[in-house]
Amino acid sequence: MSFAFIWALLLLPLPLVLLRVLPPSDWKTGALAVPPALAAALQPAEAHVATRHVWGAGLFVVWILAVIALAGPRQSQVLEVLPASGRDIVLALDLSGSMEREDFSLDGAQVSRLKAVQRVAAHFVRGREGDRIGLVVFGNRAYVAAAPTHDVAAVAHVIETTVIGVSGKATAIADGLGLAIKRLRGRKADSRVVILLSDGQDTSGTVDPVAAAQVARKLGVRVHTIALGPADLQTAPTSRDAVDAATLQQIADAAGGQMFRVRTTQDLRAVTAAIDRLEPSPADAPPIRAWHALWVWPAGAALVLLTLMLALRARRDA
Repeated sequence: MSFAFIWALLLLPLPLVLLRVLPPSDWKTGALAVPPALAAALQPAEAHVATRHVWGAGLFVVWILAVIALAGPRQSQVLEVLPASGRDIVLALDLSGSMEREDFSLDGAQVSRLKAVQRVAAHFVRGREGDRIGLVVFGNRAYVAAAPTHDVAAVAHVIETTVIGVSGKATAIADGLGLAIKRLRGRKADSRVVILLSDGQDTSGTVDPVAAAQVARKLGVRVHTIALGPADLQTAPTSRDAVDAATLQQIADAAGGQMFRVRTTQDLRAVTAAIDRLEPSPADAPPIRAWHALWVWPAGAALVLLTLMLALRARRDA
């Protein structure tokens, strides 16, 4: 516990100082003859002196409590809330047919690319408390699966329950990127980021994804890309499921982000850790400390004590 205005405690001895400095009251005494019946009802002088001492002591306790309240006693506490980071992140997730290929390992079992992405991406999103997270999925076309929100648990649940086929089985990378940028355009966030994950080649043919990335940079939107899958067009140009890592690299370069090459689940987990470093989460920030004011307790005690003293005095004088 500490005091907000500890200097106020210097006022504690003020009543004692005044008693020493101020001249004593000139109480005149005398004798008065009264009838015996009236004299029997009067209290002795010693009783009046004792009452004055008790009254004075009570007032001094009230003064002490009032000064303590004025000093502002307080207690430090850690708040269980996270500040808003001012960062908006939209994940653009490829749900093309190639995401069904089972060439990733998870918990010792062979799983599809989508299952591995769902596990790692949902964990990543749940760790972004304080950020505003959204989700765009794309196949033949793109659509918003979750609008940017601080409810990261809800977005993580949407990621875990996405299925291939709801948006077609092609790979419209440009459409997915364009819709993610559109969701961030005009927002007042301090930082706006798109994380684009794809395991194939852009098949939309309507918009150049690199041109879309250049627009993103002009709008202040940074784009990180993840090239998912064992093969890419540079090393296996004839592979039907090869990822176009070169285009994803150009997208990241054009939008001021980074491209990550992912071939295994371990690579995918390393990417989320790297993005956490590039885009720090408020969850990694020091806890928020605040003061819990305690002045109301001594102030309340002083008020109650003074009220009782006045009530007893009024009853005695009645």
